[in-house]
Amino acid sequence: MSMLELDAEALYGDLLASVKMVFKPGMRLMGITSGGVWLAQRLQQGLGLTEPIGVISSAMHRDDYASRGMAAAAQTQIPFDVTGSHILLLDDVLFTGRTIRAVINELFDFGRPASIKLAVLVDRGGRELPIAADMCAARIHLAANQSLSLARDESGRFSFNVKVR
Repeated sequence: MSMLELDAEALYGDLLASVKMVFKPGMRLMGITSGGVWLAQRLQQGLGLTEPIGVISSAMHRDDYASRGMAAAAQTQIPFDVTGSHILLLDDVLFTGRTIRAVINELFDFGRPASIKLAVLVDRGGRELPIAADMCAARIHLAANQSLSLARDESGRFSFNVKVR
């Protein structure tokens, strides 16, 4: 799939359909700041859930923390007991796998979940760690000097931002 074919709203619909097939009662949604949180919020609505979602940051466990620092909005907030929970972890773009590794480390600081499944809107390849999504709406290839992130407008509609570094 090329960047010109990426329709974030259509991909969200595909992801919702995939999640509906595997989501079980009692499963908890947890979004990675910030795009993953937006996905978790929309999925909470799309699945008709009333339980609060979790917000998780990779900031404290990143292997590049010294160069990236921590954003003020990047605070982990988990309004449920992690221990024994079945977690559906959500992120907008899966790339190297380093964010997912950091988030799992952060999650285990709060307890030991029964299971963790990963759902992403886009997998752009380029993995540096052996991490794969359980659910993915699209797979694309970008140049190493490009980054892709989810954007959300005031009405909550999704789109993508592509930046060249």
